[in-house]
Amino acid sequence: MQAVAALLPDGLGLLPSLVLIVASFFTSALTAAFGVGGGVAMLALLGLFIPVSGLIPVHGAVQLGSNTGRAWHQRAHIRHSIAAPFILGSLAGAAAGAYVVVQLPDAVLKLVLGAFVIAVTWSKIPGAARLSRAGLALGSAVLALTTMFVGATGPLLSAFFGQIIPDDRKALVATHAAGMTLQHALKVAAFALAGFVFARWLPLIAVMVASGYLGTIYGTKLLEKLPEEIFRRWFKIGLTLLALDLIRRGLIGLI
Repeated sequence: MQAVAALLPDGLGLLPSLVLIVASFFTSALTAAFGVGGGVAMLALLGLFIPVSGLIPVHGAVQLGSNTGRAWHQRAHIRHSIAAPFILGSLAGAAAGAYVVVQLPDAVLKLVLGAFVIAVTWSKIPGAARLSRAGLALGSAVLALTTMFVGATGPLLSAFFGQIIPDDRKALVATHAAGMTLQHALKVAAFALAGFVFARWLPLIAVMVASGYLGTIYGTKLLEKLPEEIFRRWFKIGLTLLALDLIRRGLIGLI
Protein backbone atom coordinates (compact mmCIF):
# COMPACT_ATOMS: atom_id res chain seq x y z
CA MET A 1 0.00 0.00 0.00
CA GLN A 2 2.86 2.37 0.81
CA ALA A 3 4.39 1.71 -2.60
CA VAL A 4 1.11 2.62 -4.27
CA ALA A 5 0.69 5.73 -2.14
CA ALA A 6 4.18 6.85 -3.13
CA LEU A 7 3.05 7.02 -6.77
CA LEU A 8 0.18 9.36 -5.97
CA PRO A 9 0.44 13.17 -6.03
CA ASP A 10 1.02 14.86 -2.68
CA GLY A 11 -2.20 15.41 -0.78
CA LEU A 12 -4.26 12.91 -2.77
CA GLY A 13 -5.12 9.79 -0.80
CA LEU A 14 -5.65 6.25 -2.02
CA LEU A 15 -9.46 6.29 -1.64
CA PRO A 16 -10.01 9.51 -3.67
CA SER A 17 -7.69 8.09 -6.33
CA LEU A 18 -9.74 4.88 -6.53
CA VAL A 19 -12.93 6.94 -6.81
CA LEU A 20 -11.45 8.89 -9.75
CA ILE A 21 -10.21 5.72 -11.46
CA VAL A 22 -13.63 4.06 -11.22
CA ALA A 23 -15.33 7.29 -12.29
CA SER A 24 -13.09 7.43 -15.37
CA PHE A 25 -14.61 4.13 -16.52
CA PHE A 26 -18.19 5.37 -16.22
CA THR A 27 -17.63 8.87 -17.63
CA SER A 28 -15.83 7.44 -20.67
CA ALA A 29 -18.62 4.90 -21.15
CA LEU A 30 -21.17 7.74 -20.98
CA THR A 31 -19.47 9.74 -23.72
CA ALA A 32 -18.81 6.67 -25.88
CA ALA A 33 -22.50 5.73 -25.75
CA PHE A 34 -24.23 9.13 -25.90
CA GLY A 35 -21.57 11.51 -27.25
CA VAL A 36 -21.76 14.02 -24.37
CA GLY A 37 -21.54 14.38 -20.60
CA GLY A 38 -18.45 12.43 -19.58
CA GLY A 39 -15.95 15.27 -19.74
CA VAL A 40 -18.08 17.64 -17.67
CA ALA A 41 -18.83 14.93 -15.10
CA MET A 42 -15.13 14.13 -14.78
CA LEU A 43 -14.28 17.82 -14.32
CA ALA A 44 -16.80 18.07 -11.48
CA LEU A 45 -15.40 14.96 -9.76
CA LEU A 46 -11.79 16.08 -10.13
CA GLY A 47 -12.78 19.39 -8.57
CA LEU A 48 -13.72 17.58 -5.36
CA PHE A 49 -10.21 16.20 -4.81
CA ILE A 50 -7.66 18.18 -6.83
CA PRO A 51 -6.38 21.70 -6.09
CA VAL A 52 -7.64 24.44 -8.40
CA SER A 53 -4.13 25.03 -9.75
CA GLY A 54 -4.00 21.49 -11.14
CA LEU A 55 -7.65 20.95 -12.03
CA ILE A 56 -7.72 22.11 -15.66
CA PRO A 57 -4.34 20.66 -16.77
CA VAL A 58 -4.99 17.28 -15.13
CA HIS A 59 -8.50 17.17 -16.55
CA GLY A 60 -7.07 18.04 -19.96
CA ALA A 61 -4.54 15.22 -19.76
CA VAL A 62 -7.14 12.66 -18.64
CA GLN A 63 -9.52 13.76 -21.38
CA LEU A 64 -6.72 13.65 -23.94
CA GLY A 65 -6.19 9.99 -23.07
CA SER A 66 -9.91 9.25 -22.96
CA ASN A 67 -10.67 10.87 -26.32
CA THR A 68 -7.60 9.32 -27.94
CA GLY A 69 -8.75 5.88 -26.77
CA ARG A 70 -12.27 6.50 -28.06
CA ALA A 71 -11.03 7.81 -31.40
CA TRP A 72 -8.81 4.73 -31.78
CA HIS A 73 -11.47 2.23 -30.72
CA GLN A 74 -14.07 3.81 -33.02
CA ARG A 75 -11.59 4.77 -35.78
CA ALA A 76 -13.55 2.88 -38.45
CA HIS A 77 -16.38 5.42 -38.10
CA ILE A 78 -14.34 8.66 -38.15
CA ARG A 79 -15.36 10.95 -41.00
CA HIS A 80 -11.93 11.89 -42.30
CA SER A 81 -13.47 14.34 -44.74
CA ILE A 82 -14.54 16.28 -41.64
CA ALA A 83 -11.62 15.50 -39.33
CA ALA A 84 -8.90 16.74 -41.72
CA PRO A 85 -10.24 20.31 -42.23
CA PHE A 86 -11.19 20.40 -38.55
CA ILE A 87 -7.57 19.73 -37.58
CA LEU A 88 -6.24 22.40 -39.94
CA GLY A 89 -8.81 24.94 -38.77
CA SER A 90 -8.18 24.17 -35.10
CA LEU A 91 -4.43 24.63 -35.50
CA ALA A 92 -4.98 27.95 -37.26
CA GLY A 93 -7.47 29.12 -34.62
CA ALA A 94 -5.18 28.12 -31.74
CA ALA A 95 -2.24 29.92 -33.38
CA ALA A 96 -4.33 33.05 -33.86
CA GLY A 97 -5.59 32.84 -30.29
CA ALA A 98 -2.05 32.96 -28.96
CA TYR A 99 -1.80 36.52 -30.27
CA VAL A 100 -5.23 37.67 -29.20
CA VAL A 101 -5.55 39.15 -25.74
CA VAL A 102 -9.18 39.77 -24.90
CA GLN A 103 -10.49 39.95 -21.37
CA LEU A 104 -14.19 39.13 -21.46
CA PRO A 105 -16.27 38.41 -18.34
CA ASP A 106 -16.42 34.67 -17.76
CA ALA A 107 -20.08 34.88 -16.74
CA VAL A 108 -21.02 36.58 -20.02
CA LEU A 109 -19.13 33.96 -22.02
CA LYS A 110 -20.97 31.15 -20.24
CA LEU A 111 -24.34 32.78 -20.93
CA VAL A 112 -23.57 33.30 -24.61
CA LEU A 113 -22.12 29.82 -25.05
CA GLY A 114 -25.05 28.15 -23.26
CA ALA A 115 -27.62 30.01 -25.33
CA PHE A 116 -25.73 29.26 -28.55
CA VAL A 117 -25.50 25.53 -27.77
CA ILE A 118 -29.25 25.33 -27.16
CA ALA A 119 -29.97 27.22 -30.38
CA VAL A 120 -27.70 24.98 -32.47
CA THR A 121 -28.97 21.79 -30.78
CA TRP A 122 -32.67 22.39 -31.36
CA SER A 123 -32.57 24.14 -34.73
CA LYS A 124 -31.44 22.92 -38.12
CA ILE A 125 -28.86 25.05 -39.89
CA PRO A 126 -29.56 24.89 -43.64
CA GLY A 127 -26.70 23.29 -45.56
CA ALA A 128 -24.72 22.28 -42.44
CA ALA A 129 -24.50 18.64 -43.55
CA ARG A 130 -23.11 19.80 -46.91
CA LEU A 131 -20.61 22.30 -45.52
CA SER A 132 -17.49 22.60 -47.68
CA ARG A 133 -13.99 21.76 -46.43
CA ALA A 134 -13.21 25.49 -46.31
CA GLY A 135 -16.35 26.09 -44.26
CA LEU A 136 -15.42 23.28 -41.88
CA ALA A 137 -11.91 24.68 -41.47
CA LEU A 138 -13.28 28.17 -40.78
CA GLY A 139 -15.80 26.89 -38.23
CA SER A 140 -13.10 24.83 -36.54
CA ALA A 141 -10.81 27.86 -36.35
CA VAL A 142 -13.57 29.82 -34.60
CA LEU A 143 -14.10 26.94 -32.15
CA ALA A 144 -10.37 26.73 -31.39
CA LEU A 145 -10.22 30.49 -30.89
CA THR A 146 -13.17 30.22 -28.50
CA THR A 147 -11.20 27.81 -26.31
CA MET A 148 -8.81 30.67 -25.54
CA PHE A 149 -11.61 32.46 -23.69
CA VAL A 150 -13.82 29.70 -22.28
CA GLY A 151 -12.91 26.14 -21.42
CA ALA A 152 -16.32 24.48 -21.76
CA THR A 153 -16.23 24.02 -25.52
CA GLY A 154 -17.06 20.29 -25.55
CA PRO A 155 -20.84 20.89 -25.77
CA LEU A 156 -20.28 23.48 -28.50
CA LEU A 157 -18.22 21.03 -30.55
CA SER A 158 -20.86 18.33 -30.02
CA ALA A 159 -23.59 20.67 -31.25
CA PHE A 160 -21.42 21.69 -34.23
CA PHE A 161 -20.76 18.09 -35.26
CA GLY A 162 -24.38 17.16 -34.58
CA GLN A 163 -25.39 19.55 -37.37
CA ILE A 164 -22.72 18.28 -39.78
CA ILE A 165 -23.43 14.58 -39.10
CA PRO A 166 -27.22 14.42 -38.64
CA ASP A 167 -27.88 10.77 -39.41
CA ASP A 168 -24.99 8.56 -38.22
CA ARG A 169 -24.52 8.31 -34.45
CA LYS A 170 -21.35 6.20 -34.76
CA ALA A 171 -19.67 8.71 -37.06
CA LEU A 172 -20.76 11.57 -34.79
CA VAL A 173 -19.27 10.06 -31.62
CA ALA A 174 -16.06 8.90 -33.34
CA THR A 175 -15.41 12.16 -35.21
CA HIS A 176 -16.15 14.17 -32.08
CA ALA A 177 -13.57 12.06 -30.24
CA ALA A 178 -10.97 12.85 -32.91
CA GLY A 179 -11.77 16.55 -32.66
CA MET A 180 -11.60 16.63 -28.86
CA THR A 181 -8.31 14.71 -28.95
CA LEU A 182 -6.76 17.59 -30.87
CA GLN A 183 -8.30 20.27 -28.66
CA HIS A 184 -7.11 18.60 -25.45
CA ALA A 185 -3.65 18.00 -26.96
CA LEU A 186 -3.36 21.73 -27.65
CA LYS A 187 -4.52 22.48 -24.10
CA VAL A 188 -2.02 20.06 -22.51
CA ALA A 189 0.80 21.46 -24.65
CA ALA A 190 -0.10 25.00 -23.57
CA PHE A 191 -0.01 24.08 -19.86
CA ALA A 192 3.27 22.20 -20.30
CA LEU A 193 4.84 25.24 -21.94
CA ALA A 194 3.47 27.38 -19.13
CA GLY A 195 5.38 25.24 -16.64
CA PHE A 196 2.81 22.86 -15.17
CA VAL A 197 4.57 19.75 -13.85
CA PHE A 198 2.66 16.80 -15.24
CA ALA A 199 5.24 14.25 -14.05
CA ARG A 200 3.89 14.01 -10.50
CA TRP A 201 0.40 13.27 -11.85
CA LEU A 202 1.38 10.79 -14.57
CA PRO A 203 0.84 7.50 -12.63
CA LEU A 204 -2.71 8.52 -11.67
CA ILE A 205 -3.45 9.88 -15.16
CA ALA A 206 -2.15 6.68 -16.79
CA VAL A 207 -4.39 4.43 -14.67
CA MET A 208 -7.41 6.71 -15.22
CA VAL A 209 -6.80 6.60 -18.98
CA ALA A 210 -6.59 2.79 -18.89
CA SER A 211 -9.82 2.62 -16.88
CA GLY A 212 -11.41 5.08 -19.29
CA TYR A 213 -10.49 2.91 -22.26
CA LEU A 214 -12.31 -0.04 -20.68
CA GLY A 215 -15.28 2.28 -20.26
CA THR A 216 -15.03 3.25 -23.93
CA ILE A 217 -15.22 -0.42 -24.93
CA TYR A 218 -18.34 -0.90 -22.82
CA GLY A 219 -19.96 2.36 -23.99
CA THR A 220 -19.27 1.55 -27.64
CA LYS A 221 -21.15 -1.74 -27.28
CA LEU A 222 -24.11 0.21 -25.92
CA LEU A 223 -23.84 2.70 -28.80
CA GLU A 224 -24.01 -0.20 -31.27
CA LYS A 225 -27.34 -1.30 -29.79
CA LEU A 226 -28.96 2.13 -29.54
CA PRO A 227 -31.43 3.02 -32.32
CA GLU A 228 -30.53 6.28 -34.08
CA GLU A 229 -33.72 8.02 -32.95
CA ILE A 230 -33.17 7.23 -29.27
CA PHE A 231 -29.51 8.25 -29.47
CA ARG A 232 -30.42 11.62 -31.04
CA ARG A 233 -33.07 12.26 -28.40
CA TRP A 234 -30.68 11.69 -25.49
CA PHE A 235 -27.87 13.47 -27.31
CA LYS A 236 -30.01 16.60 -27.52
CA ILE A 237 -31.23 16.25 -23.94
CA GLY A 238 -27.66 15.89 -22.69
CA LEU A 239 -26.48 18.93 -24.64
CA THR A 240 -29.42 20.97 -23.38
CA LEU A 241 -28.74 20.09 -19.74
CA LEU A 242 -25.07 21.04 -20.14
CA ALA A 243 -26.04 24.31 -21.81
CA LEU A 244 -28.57 25.15 -19.09
CA ASP A 245 -25.88 24.54 -16.48
CA LEU A 246 -23.60 26.98 -18.32
CA ILE A 247 -26.39 29.56 -18.30
CA ARG A 248 -27.01 28.93 -14.60
CA ARG A 249 -23.33 29.47 -13.77
CA GLY A 250 -23.26 32.56 -15.96
CA LEU A 251 -26.25 34.08 -14.17
CA ILE A 252 -24.73 33.32 -10.77
CA GLY A 253 -21.51 35.00 -11.90
CA LEU A 254 -23.40 38.17 -12.83
CA ILE A 255 -25.11 38.46 -9.45
